This record gives sequence, structure tokens and C-alpha cells, in this order.
Amino acid sequence: MALIQTAVPRQRQDAKVTESPLPSPEGLTTALERVGDRWALLLVEALLQGPRRYSDLKRELPAIASNVLTERLRRLEAAGVLQGQRYSDRPPRVEYRLTPAGQGLAGVIDELGRWGRADGAPGPSHRRCGTPMELRWYCPTCDQLVVPGELTPDDDVVFA
Repeated sequence: MALIQTAVPRQRQDAKVTESPLPSPEGLTTALERVGDRWALLLVEALLQGPRRYSDLKRELPAIASNVLTERLRRLEAAGVLQGQRYSDRPPRVEYRLTPAGQGLAGVIDELGRWGRADGAPGPSHRRCGTPMELRWYCPTCDQLVVPGELTPDDDVVFA
């Protein structure tokens, strides 16, 4: 998936999206095992703004208990979502930053946040022109946006 904004010529309205049953929910199961709780996603969201120390995270998420924060940081580090870098040995202090895998959650977290807001507020905006960005399906091989409802019969999309 790529965040892009581009003009696409309108195509036939009678094209369809073909849904195939998933053989197993392995990808979603793995994702939920890695970041499938309230605090994990909120920690990733905080770290999307840049590296944070434990005290910074505790201040940004005051409702999280210290033992829960410590456990989530360890679990997210073990899952490869973030990495801790020690900046002091006495006392031991760590700064946390997202790995590329953790940074890959940015679009998903934004969309979940947008989906959860009752006010329908737009997501991020393109700094150059101020236009709200849209999440779209994009085929890099064909260099085309894939928009359900705007496909030709040859463009069936299969979720498998």
C-alpha cells in the first residue's frame, strides 16, 4: 500500500472486486501478536514523532502503569517494532526509536485513528498544497491506482 494522490481517469462503474476467502488469518494474527493491544499502538504512535526516553513516554501516556510501559517496550523491542539504545550506564537509561518495521505502521495507525474519530476529521495533509492525503490501493507493476467501483472487468482485485 502506498500513500499517493494523483488524478486517475474514471473507468466503468460496473467493474467488481472479487473477494476470495483467506486461507488463514496468519498475517493479521501475527500483527495482533506484535502490536495488538491499546498501549502498544499508542506507544508506536508516540514514537512516530521521533525517539523518546522512558520518561517522555510516561509523560505522553500518563494513564499507563510503569510496569505495563516497561513490559510493552520490552515486547515491542523483541518483536522488532522498536529498538532501545542505552544513553547512560549509571543509572541505566534507554532511548527508544522505531525500526523500519515500526515506521511501517504509520499509515495503519493514521487510518485506524481516522476510522475511530466521530468527527470525520481528515488525516495528514500534503505540506506543499495543504490537500488532505488519501490512502489508496496502488499496483506498482501496472503503475495504476486500483479503486473498487472504478475497475474494468480485467482489473478484478483478489484478496487472497
